[in-house]
This record gives sequence, structure tokens and C-alpha cells, in this order.
Amino acid sequence: MTMVTFVIYLHITLNLIILETGHATEKDTRVLGATAPGDIIIGGIFPIHEDVDKENNSFGPQLQPCVRLEERSLVRVLAMINAIEIMNESPLLADVNITLGYRIMDSCSDVSTALRATADFTQWTDCYTRSNTYGQPVMAVVGASFSEISIAIARQLTLKMIPQISYSSTAVILSDKSRFPAFMRTIPNDEHQTAAMVSLLITYGWNWVGVVTTDGNYGQSALDHFVSQASEKGICVAFKSILPQSVTSHDVCSAIMQTARTICKNPKVQVIVSFAKPTHMMHLYQELKNQTLSAGQNMETMRRVWLASDNWSSSSSVKGNITLEDIGHIMGFTFKSGDLSSFSEYLSRLEAAGPDYIRNNTFLQEFYMHLNASKYSGETELVSEAVNRLREHTHAGTIFSVEMAVSAIAQAVVSICRSRDCKTPGKVQPWEVLKALWMEEFKFRKNSYKFDSRGDINLGYDVTMWRSDGGNIYVHNVVAEYHPHSNNFTHTNHSSTQQLQDLKQIISKCSNSCVPGQFKKTAEGQHTCCYECINCTANYYSNNTDMDQCLNCDINTEWSPDGSSSCIPKALLYFSWQDGFAVVLLIFSALGILLALLVSALFLHQRDTPVVKAAGGPLSQVILFSLVISDISAMLFVGRPNSFQCKARQVLFGISFTLCVSCILVKTLQILLAFQVDPEMQEVLRRLYQPYIIVSICVAVQAATCLCWLLLKSPFNHVIRHPTTLLEDCHEGSYLAFGVMLGYIAVLALVCFICAFKGRKLPQQYNEAKFITFSMLLYLISWLLFVPVYVTTSGVYLPAVEMVVILISNYGILSCHFFPKCYIILFKKEHNTKSAFRKNLYEYSRKNTDSVSVVTNCGEGNSCTSFPTGSIKHCLRRSTSI
Repeated sequence: MTMVTFVIYLHITLNLIILETGHATEKDTRVLGATAPGDIIIGGIFPIHEDVDKENNSFGPQLQPCVRLEERSLVRVLAMINAIEIMNESPLLADVNITLGYRIMDSCSDVSTALRATADFTQWTDCYTRSNTYGQPVMAVVGASFSEISIAIARQLTLKMIPQISYSSTAVILSDKSRFPAFMRTIPNDEHQTAAMVSLLITYGWNWVGVVTTDGNYGQSALDHFVSQASEKGICVAFKSILPQSVTSHDVCSAIMQTARTICKNPKVQVIVSFAKPTHMMHLYQELKNQTLSAGQNMETMRRVWLASDNWSSSSSVKGNITLEDIGHIMGFTFKSGDLSSFSEYLSRLEAAGPDYIRNNTFLQEFYMHLNASKYSGETELVSEAVNRLREHTHAGTIFSVEMAVSAIAQAVVSICRSRDCKTPGKVQPWEVLKALWMEEFKFRKNSYKFDSRGDINLGYDVTMWRSDGGNIYVHNVVAEYHPHSNNFTHTNHSSTQQLQDLKQIISKCSNSCVPGQFKKTAEGQHTCCYECINCTANYYSNNTDMDQCLNCDINTEWSPDGSSSCIPKALLYFSWQDGFAVVLLIFSALGILLALLVSALFLHQRDTPVVKAAGGPLSQVILFSLVISDISAMLFVGRPNSFQCKARQVLFGISFTLCVSCILVKTLQILLAFQVDPEMQEVLRRLYQPYIIVSICVAVQAATCLCWLLLKSPFNHVIRHPTTLLEDCHEGSYLAFGVMLGYIAVLALVCFICAFKGRKLPQQYNEAKFITFSMLLYLISWLLFVPVYVTTSGVYLPAVEMVVILISNYGILSCHFFPKCYIILFKKEHNTKSAFRKNLYEYSRKNTDSVSVVTNCGEGNSCTSFPTGSIKHCLRRSTSI
């Protein structure tokens, strides 16, 4: 063994002998560490060792030996030393002619040990020399690492208001300035980290997670905040495993075994959030592997997505002998990182300096000793191996936080020392440094920072992904940055895009997502994330995944079937112009109007012929006009109804068809007066027979009925709501008035039918009665059929029913009354003469043996008719048509 190895070993042995002195008083008990003189001393508390050996049951106030050197904490110590040395060389301190010294102690991850070290910081002595830094009070403390230790020493440091700046303690309770007024930190508290974790879970749709944490202030605080924030966002915690804080506790093994069993029994929990210590995670991974293999399962079954807190996200010691392929995916949250070039140069200087550089740093001495110097041939190889090991545990986030803490303290001291002499002991008080830290901004690497009202500096987090780089070597890639103020992530590393895409394929849910059209039904007592998907009922919908309830449609205008993801607008239905049936009826209506106009034109042209006069003369034009209006009213039954249309169509039809039937009634009465009336009554009825007055009275009665209808309860357009459709239709307002209107026309038609039926045996050219009888019979039958059909029918084609009946009535009158006359006028012109009419009348009279001959010599201005048995000769004026 080389001489340097022997010296190091001897030095460490002497230190351990001092530590083992059990009968020393508490005052004399010292914890060795790293020291350097200076005008202003900065204290440091770091967990150089992972735990203490608690098997010593001595009742004396002696230090318990620390066990398991923590290499990453040693790196943090060196980062603080480097930062102080850089500040000592800076013009900032040169301007005030002071230097910074340090006194760094080991907390051994134990509260009692940390309190002993803190007691050393608070000891004041009157005697001070530059070679004895123990006699000089500490102005500020950097540390501690774990929240539980920071809470304990913060209470002690607060007694003398010594400022404390932690680089990794994140418990929320430390932000309570009423309890910890001298505590600060260069990192955000756990509220922001747990919020970032919840935000990440939401991003990937993971709502069924497990939590593993280490007992203590940090673990409990992080667990409580995470569960609270997760539940607000609909994320459920399937299980919570709390491991004993001490890694040497007898309960650790059983707790880790139980945690591994819990993870294996919950295969749906594919994401586990961990606030545990690195050593706990290492043992947990190994136990998971052992249980998986013992159960004969494939190693893939233990793969999970692990969300690592800052407690272990950058600790490669968790890997043990497990590969990343066995573990799954590890996403870690680390503090914001900075430039490591300065620290790298420091490690290079440390390597070049050799063992002489570690004389005032017992931590490095112990580290060199643990490297087992027998493996190395000389000093150079030993130191190089030590530095390489330290480089492996260098993490930019923590280094950045430690350097920022030193810079903040240095600039606070400088602001005080500009106005006084700080080289004399006692000229600067710790509380003055604390005030300067609170009040003033400080610059660090060209940026300005200031502690907020809670003593925190919240820069957000870097999100890292672990990768396997050949075997068990893990590389930490920063893939995103978390911004706490906006609560979102910014991707920074496109090379890890595939890894992030793979994470999206992972499902960590108690129940599969309910698709749109379904809602979640949670059984009583179950987690809200464990549910059954139920289809929305009719007229309800859900338009997003995992909705707690279905939304109702506006049933006035919308509908939806079972399991619908949206509401469907109800189809608006009416007897449309585009409807094929409507088009046919409109064609017939237009054709009826055209035929009526053509017949009217023909009758006007032939107005002096016997056929036209026999058809009623001027009254025939009135009938044709009324048919045109009636056909127009039929057209109003087509199209989207409006208020005017609903009122106009029934009134137009009622009045126009009343006019038509009234004229036919006059013609019928005329025939009866000419051929069927008793001669004794002939003169009286002839005087009462006033065609236009009768027509006017009949139409006036119908007009009065329609006017009352419109004024009292007129028709209106309305919407009939069906389950899936909206039927827009006309409501008749008063069905009584509607019935009276139709009934009145029916009465007139019935009178016409009866009167015409009596004159059905008249001569061929005079036989209007047959056609009237048939047309009125057709009208009455069609409207009698209309009533039950109208009453029992509903829907789009209800207006078509009435439209069809109107067209049948119109065409019936047009066909029976006018088409035969048109046929005679156009094709039987020889029958459309006076002589032909007289001849036909003469022949008709001879056939009736009971008739009395008609005297034909009645004068030029009269026409003579033959009356049945018992009648007398009577001459009518030519102006009266037969």
C-alpha cells in the first residue's frame, strides 16, 4: 500500500476514535466536517451519511456512528465550497475587503445528529483567531437536505435569527413564516411539485395511481398535498404505502414487502408516484423483482410508470441490479438546472491537487478511504477514480440551488459591509444578514432573483426521462420544463419524443373511459374512478368522455336516442312545396284555374248562344270565378304555414264555394220554377225569384260566419311537437266555426241536390238538373268522407286531405256543369241553335201524353214552354234562361 493510502487511513482512524469516545460530555462532543477560515462564516448541513447506527443503547449523550457514505451529498458539499471560493475571488467581496469561510457539518440523515451540529453553529466565544473557526459565530446556514431535519434545525436557528437557506427541503410547512421566520430556500415547495405531478397525470389521462412515500414531514406533507390536489382533478389514489423513515429500521423490510405485494395485486395501477428515499426505492425494485419471479410471472408484469419526486429523481443508486426494462418508465421532477462548467473545473482542480487538498475536509478523506485503495497502484489513480465517481453523482439542479444559496448570502453580507467594518468579530449580526436577504434582490449568473413573501424562489421544474444506455447505466434526459405560474409543460428535447409517445399508450385507470353517450355510475363506497358506464336515456346525451351525468336535450326543439353523444334537431315538417304529392295537387289546382279561365273565355265568346244562356248566362261567369278562387285557396294548403295563410285559406274557400253553390241553387230554383212548380204558385214564386239577391244573401250569411270566426277565434299557425319531429300546421282556432262554415255549404248543396233531383227528366238541352244532381252528390259524398278522415288523421298530409276534397268539389262542378256545354259549343254546333232547342222541347212535350200542347205563337220577345199535366201555358221573357 502506498504512503498516501496509509496516511489517509491513519487520519480516518484517529477521527473515528474521537467519534467513539462515549464518556465525553455533550459540550466536548464535536462532529467533524469541512472547514475554512474567513471574516464571515457560512454554515452547511448536508446528509453525508445515509443513517446512524442505532444499535448502541448507551444512555450517554454521545454521538452515534454514521453509516453508508452518500456520494451525491458529498458532491453538494463540494459545490458549496466551490461557490464560496469563487465568491472570495470575485470583485464583489474584494470591494468590501472581506472573505467568506465555511463550517460544513454532517447531519447523517438524522435529526438528533443535525441538532448537535446546529448547536455548534450557535455557540459564541469571546476568543477568536483566524486559525480557530470554531470560535467565530456562523452568520447563515446552507441546508438541510431533508425537510424533517430542516424543520428541526430551523426552530433552533430561529432562536438567534440565523438565516437558513435550504437547497432541497420542500415541505410546505416551512413556508409558514409565523413558525419559521428565518427559513428560506432556493427551490419551490411541494405544493408546486405535486401540482406539476397532477398536471402530468391529467396530460396522459392517468387517474388510477398508487403512492409510495417515506414517513416524516416531507413524505407526509407531499402525500397530503398530492392526494388533495389529485382528488380535485378527479384522480384517485388506489393505495398509499408509507415506509419507515430510517433505512435501518427493523420495520423497513416488512413494509417494503407489503408495498411490493400491494403493487402486484393492483395490475390496473400502472402509474406510481413516489416521494420515497433512493435507498427505499432500490430495495422496493429488488423486492418487486423477487416477488414477480417467485410467482412465475413475466418480468413485464412489474413494469410501471414511476413519477419520481426530487427526492430520488436524479439518484442513480436506486437502480441496484435491476434494469430499466424491468422497472418500466421513470419520469422525474428535478429543480431547475444551471451551468456546471464552474463545478467541473473545480473537480478538475481537485483531481490535480491530489490528497493534499483534502486536509480540512474529513468527508473527502473518508470517501477516499472507502474506495479501497488496494485496487489502485498510486495516488494519481486513486484520486482520478474518486473524481470520476463524484462526476457521476453531479446533478445540475441541486448544484444550481446550492450555488444560488451561497450567492444570495454573499451579496447580503456585501450590502451590509459596504457601510461598516466587517472584519472585526461581532460587527455583523445574523439577523442583519436575514433582513438583507429578505429585502434585497441578488444577482446570480446575470439574472436577478428575490425571495418571495414565503421565503421561496420558485423557478419551476425540469421533467426528466430515464433511459437505459447499455446495461444498467441510466441517462437522465430533460424532456420538458414545468412552469408553475401557467401550470403547463414545454417540451425541450425532441429526441425523447418516442418515449413520450410510448407513455400515451399506457392506461392507468380503474375503469375504462365512458365514451360519449354514456355516463359514470359509481357504486356507494367505491372510488369515484371505479365506475360502470351507463348509456344515456332518450332525450339525454353526453358529449365528452367520463361524464358524471348526462345532459338533457331541449325537448321543444331537440331529441336524442338512447346512448347519444349529442342532441339531434327535431325535423321541421309541413306540407312542403317539394313534396311529390303536393306537386301533383298543385298541378291539379293550376290546371283547374286554367280550365276555368278557358271555359270563361269560351262562354264570353258564345254568350248569345242558347247553350250558354241555358247554362245560366252571367251566373256561369260567377260560378267560374268562384272556382278560380276556390282553386287558389287550395294552393294555400301547401307550404310552411303562417298566420295569414292559415286565416286566408279557409275563408277564401268558404266564401268562394258558397258563391258557387248559391249560383247553382239559383239555377236549380229556376228549373223548378220553369218545369216543376204548381201553376197556381208560379206567379208568386216568380215574383220572389230574384237570382242576384238570393246569391248575395247566401254569400252574406257565409261572410258573416267567417268574419265572426276571424274576430273571435281565428285560425293560427302552431307547432305540434312529436318525439323526433316538429309538425308546423294551421290550427283552425274554433272547430265549431269551421264546422258551421262547412255545414252551411253542405246545407246549400243538399237543397240544390233535392231540387235538382226533381228536375232530372227534363229535355236533353235543358237538363241541367242531372248534372247538378251528380255534382252536388259528389260534393256531399266527398265532404262526408272528409269529416272522419280529418278527425282521425294527423301529420304532414292532413292539409292534403282537405285540399283533395276541395279539388274534387271544384272539378266535379267544372266537369258536370261546363264540360258538356263546351262539348256542344265546340263539337255539336248544330245543337246550339234556337230551332234545335225548340225542336227538342217540342219532342219532349209530345212524349208526355198528359201534357197540354204549348202554343208557339207567343211573340218574338218571348219563349214558350210546355208544362206537365195540370199546368197551363206560360210565357217567360227571353231574358230568363231555362
